[in-house]
Amino acid sequence: MALPSKLYRFKIELSDLDKGSYESLDFRVAQHPSESLTYLLTRVFAYALSFEDGLEFSAEGLHNPDDPTMAVKNPMGGIKLWVEIGNPSARRLHKASKGADHVKVYTYKDPQVLLNELNSEDVYRKDELEIYSIPSDFLDALEKTMNKENRWTVINNDGVLMVNGENFDLQCEIKRHRTSAPN
Repeated sequence: MALPSKLYRFKIELSDLDKGSYESLDFRVAQHPSESLTYLLTRVFAYALSFEDGLEFSAEGLHNPDDPTMAVKNPMGGIKLWVEIGNPSARRLHKASKGADHVKVYTYKDPQVLLNELNSEDVYRKDELEIYSIPSDFLDALEKTMNKENRWTVINNDGVLMVNGENFDLQCEIKRHRTSAPN
């Protein structure tokens, strides 16, 4: 018998000063039994920092490797925004770049591994990929504050992410990484 998923609720007051966006987000995220809390938290921040109307988690979660982790569909049925977590393969990002107007990757892993792979492969519009890394020590500290219901204030300002909750205040720098110029 498979282990059940754990459900977490997030109520986030988001001030994304970099985008000039202020949102009250209220959503639930299921943690698949094979998924680490670090991965789940990276998904939460990817959702908050990429938020726009229509942004949705993949309907099948981690079960369908062909779907984006999150996406915004355009009115014609295509994909306006494709969001990935971790260090997806160059092949996957090639597919994403060909199938979506805009692609973002949020990683909690060593971004250099991803950049090295991308720079050694032919990836469609690889210079347009937005790749962000969230420090693992920040995510580790945040894991210790996790509850089934989480109420946070999140501020993104000039690449500095500040998160506070009932009993904590944490911050980190979210770095944007670029691939080398295309050939």
